[in-house]
Amino acid sequence: MNKTTIIALEGIDGSGKTLQLELLQKKLTGCGYSISVKGFPEYGSFFGKQIGALLKGEPLRADQVDSRSMCLWFALDRWQSFKDYVDGAADYLLLNRFTPSNAVYQSVRKIDEGIPDNWDWVHKLEQGTLGLPEPDCYLLLDIDPSHAQRNVDKKGTRDYISAGERDVYEAQTGLLLRARERYLSIAKRQDNFAIIPCMDNSQQLSPEAISERVWAELSDRGLVKLNHDCP
Repeated sequence: MNKTTIIALEGIDGSGKTLQLELLQKKLTGCGYSISVKGFPEYGSFFGKQIGALLKGEPLRADQVDSRSMCLWFALDRWQSFKDYVDGAADYLLLNRFTPSNAVYQSVRKIDEGIPDNWDWVHKLEQGTLGLPEPDCYLLLDIDPSHAQRNVDKKGTRDYISAGERDVYEAQTGLLLRARERYLSIAKRQDNFAIIPCMDNSQQLSPEAISERVWAELSDRGLVKLNHDCP
């Protein structure tokens, strides 16, 4: 059985991760590959339901819980999802958020001011202790925070919050800017991270243009190969 290639899409809220995952899945499926998909948090799981409640602020607000305690909720949500995971069961596993999201978002809240970069601790927790797989590539969709915020405000109803509402993280002034800076800091020192610029002359690129950049990056890394089935 061949090893599954794991690709994770990362980025601040409103960066277009879900759409780019769908476009990548469509491209890979069109090439004849088998695909599995996971998106985190999984709000229907035991841990995911608690995360949703915390993000909504009922009864306890996520932005008032210490960093490592919040990291545990997100890490255990992924651990539960991967309990029955079989490497090689699909050609590709596409992830919408993974370990970097945990490291970033639990370190840039107002309550975290003065706390250093926690990437090493979170990575050790998730990959080292809980045994979660290491993605072959993290694709960081890099977008201007002001554009991202407008995209967030256009979101419809989600699993844990109504349309038009912001969760307790999204409501924090400056959080997207701090998150972008932390993402870039982590990405620039990890070999399995690829930064995908999503802006051109202060304008967000079209989804198709970003998708082309995603595919080019994966091709350059030898993680996707065209075959006779590819459109």
